[in-house]
Amino acid sequence: MLRHGGAILRACLEHVGAMAAPGITTGQLDAAAETFIRDHGAQPAFKGYQGFPATICASVNEQCVHGIPGHRVLLEGEILSIDCGVWLHEFYTDACITVPIGRVSAEAMALMDATQGALAAALAALKAGARVGDVSHAIQQYAEKRGYSPVRSLTGHGVGRQLHDVPDIPNAGTAGTGAVFPMHTVVAIEPIIAAGDSAVMQEADGWTIRTRDCSLCAHFEHTVVVEKGGCTVLA
Repeated sequence: MLRHGGAILRACLEHVGAMAAPGITTGQLDAAAETFIRDHGAQPAFKGYQGFPATICASVNEQCVHGIPGHRVLLEGEILSIDCGVWLHEFYTDACITVPIGRVSAEAMALMDATQGALAAALAALKAGARVGDVSHAIQQYAEKRGYSPVRSLTGHGVGRQLHDVPDIPNAGTAGTGAVFPMHTVVAIEPIIAAGDSAVMQEADGWTIRTRDCSLCAHFEHTVVVEKGGCTVLA
């Protein structure tokens, strides 16, 4: 059931990510995501969750998470994080990609590459018997070695019957500490990495969180199931 929902979610992100281009609005991308999910027999997990008004979180440039899609027109050179969730068979999956809008700077591409690398490093550290701190440390080490800042106040999390469940999985931490991951735990691992300082603030809409210094931020996320020797990506 989780694989089914995860496959719909991953396909939705690929579909919407391919649409993201100069001149399109974040609201148009949101409408496309909702249509895609419903056409595949699932429900948008984010829409209405704690009052969130949309299917995707569309976070541009310095916005880290929870950007509300709307009339904003995407411009050449920006980066866009598209975070989305699916509810199907009474289970949630949650995933995110960050995409370039047209041609972007080498600095923006390097940040996105490093964030994807941090996610890969985290998944390499995740297996039954590993601790939360092992995964958090892998993200932190990968990002900081490349000169970037993991956003410490935003975390990955358990997912499944609930959209957000225990444990919280910070993007920085100490190896060998924290809760142990049992077999078959389902979690969302989501490095959120800033090009500048890791401090963040909430915008006036009450949802969008951005870097305080307005530096670029990238976000990649997979829902995974923990197994004996590693983990399997579901979305």
